[in-house]
Amino acid sequence: MVKIGVMGYGNLGRAVECAIMNNPDMELVAVFTRRAPETVKILSKTAKVYKIDEAKNMTDKIDVMIMCGGSATDLPVQTPEFAELFNVVDSFDTHAKIPEHFANVDAAAKKGGKTAFISIGWDPGMFSFNRMLGNAILPDGKDYTFWGKGVSQGHSDAIRRIKGVKNAKQYTVPVPEALERVRNGENPELTTREKHTRLCYVVAEEGADKTAIENEIKSMPNYFADYDTTVNFISEEELLKEHSGMPHGGFVIRTGKTGVNKENSHVIEYRLQLDSNPEFTASVLVCFARAAARLNAEGNTGCKTIFDVPPAYLSSMSGEELRRQLL
Repeated sequence: MVKIGVMGYGNLGRAVECAIMNNPDMELVAVFTRRAPETVKILSKTAKVYKIDEAKNMTDKIDVMIMCGGSATDLPVQTPEFAELFNVVDSFDTHAKIPEHFANVDAAAKKGGKTAFISIGWDPGMFSFNRMLGNAILPDGKDYTFWGKGVSQGHSDAIRRIKGVKNAKQYTVPVPEALERVRNGENPELTTREKHTRLCYVVAEEGADKTAIENEIKSMPNYFADYDTTVNFISEEELLKEHSGMPHGGFVIRTGKTGVNKENSHVIEYRLQLDSNPEFTASVLVCFARAAARLNAEGNTGCKTIFDVPPAYLSSMSGEELRRQLL
C-alpha cells in the first residue's frame, strides 16, 4: 500500500481523496489544512485531518504527499518546503515559471533524499507528454494545442474581481474553423484570436452598470483583450443551475511530413473531454504518486516531470499483466 497525505482540501484535495478510493493499492493517511481541523469533514473513515504544521511530525507515516494548493502563492513555497521531508507530487501550472520551480524543488528533494514530481495534470501534464511524443515521432512538423470547451478558473476569478460583479463563469472555446484546418493538415499560422473565443456568464449586482462591466471584461489585458469575447448577463439561479460544474478538455495535435520528398502527411491527435477538471487532474496526480514511491524506493531522487517517468511505474499492474493485457 502507498500511504498518501493530502496538503490542502479545496476542490483538488477533495478530488484526490476520491481518486485514492479508486486505487486499491493506495491509502489516505492524513489531510493537512490551514483551517481548524475539526471544521473539515472528509470522506475517509480512517484518515484524520491535521494542521499543516503537524506534517513535519509524520514523515514516517506518509509515503507521498500530494500538494493541492494553488500555483500562484502556495506551491512555489510549499512544494520545496515539503519535498525535503516527503516524496511529493504537485500540479504547478504557471508555464513560464516551471524551470525556476523545478530548480527549487530539485534542490530540496535531493537534500532530503526524496523524489518529487512537479507540473503533473493535463496541461502541463498529459498534454505536455503528447506534445513531446508527437515531436519525437514527427520531427518535421508543427504543434497545435486547443483548450476547451471548458471553465477557466483563473479567468472566472478575474471577472469576479470587477466592481459590480456578484458571480461569473468563463468558458474557453476552440474556434471550430481553426480546429478543422489543423485536422485537415493545412498547417495554418493562427493568432491567439483565431484559435479560441471567450464566453462569459455574469451575474451582476443589483443596480450595477452592465455596459461598464462588459467593457472592462473585453478590454482586460492578458485575459480577454486578445480574444473575441461574448458576455452574457444571467440570473444567479441560472448560473447555479446551468454552470455549476467544472468541465474542461481540449486537443493536442501534431502534423508532420515523412518520405524522401516529404510526400506523405500525418496528423496525430490527443483529445480530452472532462466532466470534472479537478477530478481528472487528481486522477493523474494519484498515479504519479505511485511512480514517485517506486522511484524513491530505487534510490532515484530529485525533481522529475512527466517526461522522466517510465510509463509502467504509473500502473498498479505488474509488468507481466501489462504485457499480457495492454501491449
